[in-house]
Amino acid sequence: MSSRGKALTPALFELDEIEVVARPKRQRSVGARDAVSRYTKLREALDKDKETNGNWIEIDTLNVSTEKPAPLFFADLFSGAGGFSVGVTQAGFKKVFSVEIDNDASNTIRRNFPESIHFETPIENLTEQELDASLKGKHVDVMFGGPPCQGFSVAGLRNPNDPRNVLFKEYIRIVKHIKPDFVVLENVPGILTMEGGKVYREIIRQFAEAGYPNMTARILEAATFGVPQLRTRAIFIGNRLGVPNPYPKVIHARGEYNTIESAIEDMKHLPRFAVPNHEWTEHSEKIEKRIAQIPPGGSLYETFRDAYKRQYRGVPSMAVKENHGGCHVHYELDRVLSAREMARLQTFPDDFFFTGTFKRAYWQIGNAVPCLMAKHIALAVKQQLATTRKPNRSGSRAKP
Repeated sequence: MSSRGKALTPALFELDEIEVVARPKRQRSVGARDAVSRYTKLREALDKDKETNGNWIEIDTLNVSTEKPAPLFFADLFSGAGGFSVGVTQAGFKKVFSVEIDNDASNTIRRNFPESIHFETPIENLTEQELDASLKGKHVDVMFGGPPCQGFSVAGLRNPNDPRNVLFKEYIRIVKHIKPDFVVLENVPGILTMEGGKVYREIIRQFAEAGYPNMTARILEAATFGVPQLRTRAIFIGNRLGVPNPYPKVIHARGEYNTIESAIEDMKHLPRFAVPNHEWTEHSEKIEKRIAQIPPGGSLYETFRDAYKRQYRGVPSMAVKENHGGCHVHYELDRVLSAREMARLQTFPDDFFFTGTFKRAYWQIGNAVPCLMAKHIALAVKQQLATTRKPNRSGSRAKP
């Protein structure tokens, strides 16, 4: 199957809108929203494109063991605070190294993963000699990560000297050197529609040239894997083993999603600092009165509608993020969510500590991959690796 194939039709990039169920403004604690992703049509079109995007299978990850019968190693590029690192480790992999330029996120990684090597450096400064020294002869089974897509363009991706292309170029450089069996890239769904889909196809083309033909891209919804949050992500998977790319099968259908209160209801009366990172922005009396008037889905501001927006009760959280200090408002209390509450919604364990100020913790958490979603992606890859690598007669794993 060609990695180029036919051009995708413009209809593929028409986005659906989120459906909202209207409720009286004063019923803020019982407001509800119909949990429909605005990317539904795009996801369906991608999945139906069997000619250029059909080299994938779905795996029931509930039946995949998290045990470690044989060492499986991974690396985490652009790791941030470690959403992928947490989830992939929970799936039974062992991290070899991670790379992140941000100091607070790097301190968080080092604190929570003291046994693995972490490079706090611009990725373009990371040498092949340093990579080889960190591996100590280990084979990297899977490379996880997601280069920031700001500034992506077809012209930039094709020009190795274009500064807009440097992070993606470096990702490709490290993949070519390490040659992991699988690569998993995570990004915003909007990357699939940049320049009418040309950027998406260029990414597929460059990975094919790097030894990963028939890479595929699918849109996954975190809530379908048990995350109490609506967070839609584009997941690219490629491999050099000549097998279909594995994606986790949906676990929770719409209407079965875990709700926001299932994750944080027990925290609403805990005082500040009662548990690690349970800290939030202190509001003046004037702001508290204004927050008290915000209905579910409403915002404190007319212009910056995604800042100080009140969450709904009874459905998964809206995608959590740090909006220059304007985090989402609790579904019941007249304050913003705490950093620990946000971490719960991203399915970080309670003992995972975020370093830096609480505002920097907000930033780290808001930019992370939900851990539980990462776990199920990793379990799907793990099962495909197990299927592909049949033990030889001596019982040892065949080398890739």
